Amino acid sequence: MSELVRPHVVIEVVDDRTSSTPSDAGFVRVRRLTLRNRYGGVAEPSRDYAYDCVERAATDAVGIVLFARAPDRVCVRSAIRPPLSLRPGYALPIAAASADPTLYEIPAGLVEADEHGEAGLRACAARETMEEVGIAIAPDAFFRLGSGVFLSPGLSAEKLYFLAAEADPASATAPTLDGSPVEEAAIVRWLSLEDALDACRRGVLEDCKTEVAIRRLVEHLSEDEGRATDPGPHSAEDGR
Repeated sequence: MSELVRPHVVIEVVDDRTSSTPSDAGFVRVRRLTLRNRYGGVAEPSRDYAYDCVERAATDAVGIVLFARAPDRVCVRSAIRPPLSLRPGYALPIAAASADPTLYEIPAGLVEADEHGEAGLRACAARETMEEVGIAIAPDAFFRLGSGVFLSPGLSAEKLYFLAAEADPASATAPTLDGSPVEEAAIVRWLSLEDALDACRRGVLEDCKTEVAIRRLVEHLSEDEGRATDPGPHSAEDGR
C-alpha cells in the first residue's frame, strides 16, 4: 500500500474571541478563533479566517465493544440524543422521517482527566461498562480494537478509542447509570454479528462509531478463528 503523505501545515491562533462570561459555561463551550495557516515551503501564509471549535473538559472517549461467543454476539444500547429531535426543523437534503431522539449504539464514555495511557483507557471502559450495561469486567480484560478515530474533526478534537472485551450477557445486573436523563429508560440488546451488520446496511443502526466497531469486531474474530485453525508452518516431513 502506498504511503499517505500529509501536507505540512501549521495553524496559528491570531485571535481568541471565546467568551469568558460565566453564564456561558456548560458541558461544552464554543471556542471562537481567528486563525491562519502556514504551509511548508510556502513563504506567504493563508489569509486570516474565522473558525469555531467545540471543546469540553474531557476531550477523548472510549467506545466499548462487548462481545459474547457461541454464538457470536455484540452488545448495543439505546441512547437518547436530543439533537436528533431537532432535525425536522433544519434545512435538510432529505427530509427527516421523524423526530425520534433515540439511537442504538455501542456503550461509550468520556475518559476522565486522571485516566492516562492504555491503563486509563481500560479503566474507563470497565467503569462505563458497569455504568451502562451492568456487567463487571476487570480493566485488564479489555484490549484495543484497532487505532483511535476522529468523529467530527471539523468541529471537535475528540478522538474515540475502541476497547473490546468478552462478556457474559447472563451476568448483567442493573446498570449504575450516571444520573443523566439521557441514560434513562435505556434498552440493552445483544445482536448476532450477522443481524448487526444487516442493521447497519439497512440504516437501523445509524451511529457511525457503532458500525465501525462492529466491522472491526467481525474482522478481529475472523482473524482469531483463522489463527485457531491454521496448523502453522510445516516441515517436509509433516506429510509422511
